[in-house]
Amino acid sequence: MKTIKLLALLFISSLVFTGCSDDDHDDDHDHEEEVITTLNYTLTNGNDVVVLTYFDLDPDDSVSGTYSVSGNLTANTTYTGELTLENANDEDAEHIQEEIEAEKEEHEFFYTSTISDITISKTDMDDNGNLVGFDTTLTTVDAGTGSLTIVLKHEPTKPNDDNSTNAGGSTDIEVSFTVEVE
Repeated sequence: MKTIKLLALLFISSLVFTGCSDDDHDDDHDHEEEVITTLNYTLTNGNDVVVLTYFDLDPDDSVSGTYSVSGNLTANTTYTGELTLENANDEDAEHIQEEIEAEKEEHEFFYTSTISDITISKTDMDDNGNLVGFDTTLTTVDAGTGSLTIVLKHEPTKPNDDNSTNAGGSTDIEVSFTVEVE
């Protein structure tokens, strides 16, 4: 009977030690998914400004947020793109933008479009020379309608092939907008 009690005690203590171990692969911090309620992607070419906006005050619920596109893109045009993020539930709505910019080595945006005549190039880099994607260049060619998807990954493999699926990491936000080039 003593042997069974001793084995039970050893088994329970091994569970306690295992449950308390720190197997965090990232020694800097534990990652909690970023709460992003607002994403704005502003595309500018002189006076031609198009803003893509996603807004959802409760991104964890089953109801999807609202999407808006302020106008159509112009064919044969190059736009400068700037992406901004907010957590409108936070007293300091800019906090999430600053946090992700401070951790840009651990984040990357990915842009894809179903319109074959749109190319999007990331123009900003992290301190290791890897692309991030807050700043972009978007170039249109011919007219067309389709979707433009923006994905923010946390801890993707860097450098990568610019494909969010192949980059690994976890997705902080993924939004798709219907866009038209005229």
